[in-house]
Amino acid sequence: MDNSLIEIERLFENLKFAWNEGHSELYASYFTDDCDYVAFDGQHLKGKIENAQLHNKLFKSILKGSKLTGKIKTTKFITSDIAIFYAVGAVQLSFQKNVPKNKLSINTNVVIKENGVWKISSFQNTRIKKPNFFQRLFAK
Repeated sequence: MDNSLIEIERLFENLKFAWNEGHSELYASYFTDDCDYVAFDGQHLKGKIENAQLHNKLFKSILKGSKLTGKIKTTKFITSDIAIFYAVGAVQLSFQKNVPKNKLSINTNVVIKENGVWKISSFQNTRIKKPNFFQRLFAK
């Protein structure tokens, strides 16, 4: 599984490279044809084509010149061809000098090996937030 771990880390680095180049087709190519992609705001994209179409619009508008930052925190192998990895990262917009800490997200990625190549089958992204007053009150 050591080689698979390296391949999954390479997948994540390639994903960031495609984003940073604003290349929506390349970005979507790292996902399975029937992938599920849930953005931080709850938007649910179904399939590689929807993924590419939306990111194409975003890379030409609000996300033009943005950079995707982040790193894999943990990877768990379910089988030799299925794994889950958790990554933390953020999008740095073109006008920002640094990544805003309040924009950090954690994402869950289910990856599968298709024809010897790791691809993301399911992606769920959630913004990291500190507990609010009521959450802290009831957590005691």
